[in-house]
Amino acid sequence: MFLKRTLPLLIVFLLGLAMIIQFYIPHPVSQNFYDSMAEWVRISGAFALILGLSSFFYVHTRKLARKNKDSFYSGVAILCLIGMAGIGIFGRGGINGWLFSNLYRSIIVPLDATMFSLLSFYIASAAFKAFKARNAMAFALLVTAIIVMLGRVSFGSFLDGIVEWILVYPNTAAQRGIILGIGLGMIATSLKIILGIERSYLGGGD
Repeated sequence: MFLKRTLPLLIVFLLGLAMIIQFYIPHPVSQNFYDSMAEWVRISGAFALILGLSSFFYVHTRKLARKNKDSFYSGVAILCLIGMAGIGIFGRGGINGWLFSNLYRSIIVPLDATMFSLLSFYIASAAFKAFKARNAMAFALLVTAIIVMLGRVSFGSFLDGIVEWILVYPNTAAQRGIILGIGLGMIATSLKIILGIERSYLGGGD
């Protein structure tokens, strides 16, 4: 129980506390500590990449073994991963070579276009539901959205001044409120992890 629960919690508490303190102590020792931790984070990321790749192959090889209707896509995913990795490592020019760059652009650009074209329908559906003028606030949102959308097309250039005012003042104020909320949420979550209240990373909530 000590190795599975207490020791990880103790390590997280000490390292989290040390990382907080080092920001308030302008000393070469604290800076060296931070640089060392940054190096360890990169090393841990390399191991996480290995874990992610092993998980990827485990999931997709199991799907291939089951031979279900989606196993074809698992085979394509594995072949693409191995092929692109092989070209990037052993191909002429590596990841900056002509073959790798062209294959990447030929695959990613159409996939991005397809993804965003499908996403636009969901955005339009959500906007239709959100812009229903059920009350005064929803009506104000509807009017503002219409003004901004019209101001972004060619025949709505006469609304440029209003659109800029909306984006600079009300929109910036809303963004700052969201950012402040996100920051407070990150602080609260970090404190919960450091103090051992949040333990889901141990494999359970207790």
